Amino acid sequence: MRGHGTVRHYRVAPMSSRTLSESESKRLLAEFGVPIATERRATSPEEAVAAAREIGLPVVAKLNGERIAHKTERGLVRLNLPDEAAVQIAARELLAAATPDDGDVDVLIAPMVRGNRELIVGLLRDPQFGPTVMLGVGGILAEAVADVVFRPAPLDDVTAREMIDQLSTQRLLGAFRGEAPVDRDRLAAALLALGRLAAARDDVASVDINPLIITTDGTPVAVDALVEIGATASTRPAAARPRPTPEQFAALFEPRGVLVAGASSHPGKFGFVAMHNLLVSGFEGAVHATNLQGEEVLGVQTVRDPEELPEGSIDLVMVCTPASANLELLRTCARKGARAAFVTSAGYGEAGEEGKRAEAELVALCDELGILLAGPNGQGVVSTPAKLCAQIVAPYPPRGRIGVASQSGNLVSSFLNLARASGVGVSRAISAGNAAAVTVADYLEYFADDPETAVGLAYVEGIGDGRALFERLGAAAARKPLVLLKGGATEGGARAAASHTGALAANDKVFDGACRAAGITRAQSVEEAFEAAATFATQPLPQGPNVVVLTTAGGWGVVTADAITRDPDLELLVLPDDLREAIDRLLPPRWSHNNPVDCAGGETRDTIPDVLALLAAHPDVHSIVYLGIGIQSNQARMMRAGRFYPDHGLERIVAYHERQDTRFAEAAAELSERHGKPILTATELAYADPDNAGPKAVRATGRLCYPSGPRAVTALGHLYRYARHRARRATG
Repeated sequence: MRGHGTVRHYRVAPMSSRTLSESESKRLLAEFGVPIATERRATSPEEAVAAAREIGLPVVAKLNGERIAHKTERGLVRLNLPDEAAVQIAARELLAAATPDDGDVDVLIAPMVRGNRELIVGLLRDPQFGPTVMLGVGGILAEAVADVVFRPAPLDDVTAREMIDQLSTQRLLGAFRGEAPVDRDRLAAALLALGRLAAARDDVASVDINPLIITTDGTPVAVDALVEIGATASTRPAAARPRPTPEQFAALFEPRGVLVAGASSHPGKFGFVAMHNLLVSGFEGAVHATNLQGEEVLGVQTVRDPEELPEGSIDLVMVCTPASANLELLRTCARKGARAAFVTSAGYGEAGEEGKRAEAELVALCDELGILLAGPNGQGVVSTPAKLCAQIVAPYPPRGRIGVASQSGNLVSSFLNLARASGVGVSRAISAGNAAAVTVADYLEYFADDPETAVGLAYVEGIGDGRALFERLGAAAARKPLVLLKGGATEGGARAAASHTGALAANDKVFDGACRAAGITRAQSVEEAFEAAATFATQPLPQGPNVVVLTTAGGWGVVTADAITRDPDLELLVLPDDLREAIDRLLPPRWSHNNPVDCAGGETRDTIPDVLALLAAHPDVHSIVYLGIGIQSNQARMMRAGRFYPDHGLERIVAYHERQDTRFAEAAAELSERHGKPILTATELAYADPDNAGPKAVRATGRLCYPSGPRAVTALGHLYRYARHRARRATG
């Protein structure tokens, strides 16, 4: 048992607060069901001895007072007092150590709770996410270890247990040094109690329980606690904006007619690029344009004023004109039928106080006109079902099932470039720009109900009202998978995000906990985010954690097996006897006889499809990672490029190798669809030689060819966690 150890970097300071004494803190926590060690208060050495006699020796003695927080640092704790004489001496010394600044004090006498494991649990009111429950490894090393998890309060039982499962130091929770495993039911109950406290007492600014000792029989007991009482700053805005209507979203993503306002004949101008991209993407609706000279641009006769257009001729206006011209432009466009506007113009909220006033005026006007305002200061909108590329930048992606929304236009371009490179396409994509009226959350909610979209993919930076944001995103994620990439996850990134958008990032661990509670997939890099989204868009959800690796060479399988083992939720399946025996009939004796299933170079024409079929059909196998595709075609490439081709039988063997890799890719896709199980195909040739017949055939099936086995495992882990989250919510 140790003195209190505050975790200052997790606590949110209230506007005005007072700290309850340890005894008052524990009394409040006990009311809500937090397990507290029995204790007595004493004002004299004699009372301390009587309390120790009642509790039973050995005991702990601590100086207690409302102004005393850091007892250990001041030497105000006495541990393992074995007899009454020791208790009397300790109480006398502690009372003598009190200072006038400590106020009224007494001595707490408590049992000496023994256990080798210490946790920390707590409650904070985060500025962005509101009341939040914390669980972590505790004691004096809490800050150094920083193995902590957070969830928004109040909690349900499923969420509380997920917090326990998420701790990295899981070995501490099992049988440990002769002590029983942690009683997870009681630990979950303690977390639920803090959640109830957060909901019932909004004057509680923070709670620190450190340590929560795990006794030798696995029972959690709080032996030290501090509660701060005080008014906290509100995290809620005055009012939320209404979501755009279906008709407005249809005008944005499925327009019948588009106006490019500010079209230019100069290839370097945004007005030219927007016009060019719209026309070359194959948009089949009406295309109109304005230009002060009324000149022809890319074969389209422009008008000087949109007033010259027929009524009802446009749904969407792509605004490439200066901010000073936009109010009158939008008034006229509304009269011509426009119900959505993408404003690329800068000079608004990002440009100081005057720009903020101009942005507010722009929003107010669009609200008055019934126009969905996308942007301002954004790059544009893509909608592949409508063959729409209304962007001031490249590229235009292939059609697919990923919906992209981003606070950064550059990140939209990154995701679209990856879609082009991988062949896994996009349904809709939009740069939110300043998000003055329509936010990333609005777009993600639209994607969740969009039949053209299977998964939402978003980049966010600043978080204002995190609680309200995640209520919306969680509801969207319950309908369709949602992948988030967050800027400002590190101190350096947060500074960059602040300078870029004027909004500071929220505490990263709190953000991560909010994602997990909402069933949102959080990625750590652009590549991971896209690969997770591509996996959701093209693979079925796994029904369990068991993974089998099929490889044509040992090393690939080993590093992939390592990645599966490192994943906290996936399992490298021990091959069942019946499955191993069935594989044994297809492979030579030198195969690995284990998982990874290493063919050891013993493949014949049908080995890969046949072994894949055995794995996919077995009920204990939930997912497969297939490695080695393209290796034959890689040799074929070298043969084709060499001076001996096409003689010496090379033409025939080259064709055979390429047909084989194509067959393998097609077999993986077909078996995955037939059995409803993910089969992820990986090779570095996906980027080293994308024209190789193996990865090329994977792309032709509409699926992602992962650049390595570990990258495939990372995506699979996201897939499984989402599937598990949905299953737990459905049953729990």
